[in-house]
Amino acid sequence: MKFALSVLDLVPVTAGSTATEAIGQMVELAQRAEALGYTRFWLAEHHGMPNIASSSPEILITRAARETQRIRVGAGGIMLPNHAPLRVAEIFHTLEAMYPGRIDLGIGRAPGTDPVTSAALRRFDPNEFPAQLQELFMLSQRAFPAGHPFHKVRVIPEDVSLPPVWLLGSSGASAGLAGRLGLGYGFASPFSFTPPGPAIEAYRQAVEASEQFPEPHVILGVTVICAPTDEEADFLAGTMDVMWVRLQRGEVGRLPSPEEAVKYKAEFTPEERLVAQRYRSLAFVGSPETVRAGLERVAAETGADELMVTCMAYGHQERLRTFELLAEAFALAPAEV
Repeated sequence: MKFALSVLDLVPVTAGSTATEAIGQMVELAQRAEALGYTRFWLAEHHGMPNIASSSPEILITRAARETQRIRVGAGGIMLPNHAPLRVAEIFHTLEAMYPGRIDLGIGRAPGTDPVTSAALRRFDPNEFPAQLQELFMLSQRAFPAGHPFHKVRVIPEDVSLPPVWLLGSSGASAGLAGRLGLGYGFASPFSFTPPGPAIEAYRQAVEASEQFPEPHVILGVTVICAPTDEEADFLAGTMDVMWVRLQRGEVGRLPSPEEAVKYKAEFTPEERLVAQRYRSLAFVGSPETVRAGLERVAAETGADELMVTCMAYGHQERLRTFELLAEAFALAPAEV
């Protein structure tokens, strides 16, 4: 296998469960991912979504890192427009001091929520993202020149630096910037109909070597639901079909069980069936053999260095099984401590 495998957890909240329970399941998944040999365990930032309990990834990272020993833990990502760059620098300097050599920082330019919730978080202007990113790095490195208002600002702890940084995107808009800054690049395929190949190529064409990334590094996000048979995996993916249709309606309820999804899908309009089919085409659903073939194909087509897997199956045990079956299919082995 020429690419690494990692885990992205959205901390899904399902019908009949609570966000508190989902956070406990997140810890178990992090521990299982480490035991199975996955490279990283990342947590996303989403706000105001009853079906996703990852509104504060920096806090979840602390918990996941504390409950594991060697797997890299990080944000996939921190939505920088929601935050003051100084606070992001302070948080990730602190995490790096607490868990040296194990923290990653993925940064996104979207708000990770709806416009109203975004306004409640912080004034959002996507055009300010490059300046915010530059401010983050300048503060971390204490690189503002004499005379600048931030020249004397210190990021504490100051005996560490930011962990490795990836720019994340789903359209290719950040690819060239990631390359020019010598950062890693992550493309979110789970919800993007934009082909990842051109964005990844733009990153590789623009990339300049840096201390953290002497070689370019591309992470491709993928959605996977894996079960012993194609038929069972297809049944489990019904949960995801309903989730996407609901989002198109502006609904963000908790994830339904696959049994409930069968009932919901029977009432889909023809247009909603097309929505479900279209989003299903972005996912890799099936037996270990089917999923492995699909992942190997997309890795070969894009040249990704790493595939980061997220799973939105309803049951926690079914999500764990997806990662267990993938680890077996790709013969992963945990790294030595």
